Amino acid sequence: MTHGIDTDFLVAVEIRDHPFHRQADALLRALLADGHDLAVAPQTLAEFIHISTDRKRMPQPLAMTDAIARAEQWWQAAEVVRVFPDGQTVTDFLSWMVQHQLGRKRLLDTLLAATFHRAGVRRIITNNAKHFRILGAFEIVTYRG
Repeated sequence: MTHGIDTDFLVAVEIRDHPFHRQADALLRALLADGHDLAVAPQTLAEFIHISTDRKRMPQPLAMTDAIARAEQWWQAAEVVRVFPDGQTVTDFLSWMVQHQLGRKRLLDTLLAATFHRAGVRRIITNNAKHFRILGAFEIVTYRG
């Protein structure tokens, strides 16, 4: 089965001093051992680079070159299914924003959800379950201990 990954999961896996690194890494290893694929969208990688290099969010932020290199490793990984927004994705995104009366802080997650949905991904790994559950279209996998 393909699991879409939210940026919070990617950050937790890649940042060793993240409070949920152990749990995220264990989940990743278990999924890969069971033969699951991971769906990654370009916007997830961009948000990962943004967050992991931000001194306000990370006690020890990554250097830009390191963050880009880690994003590239994910993008090139054999276990990764690349998913992309298209015209229908944008239509679905806008519709969900209106239908669920979502505000500006929900833009990125809702666009990511629409991207996954359009690609047929119905399972998302995130600790922000409420951001995706409201849409009624996904099974949520969390990794918080």
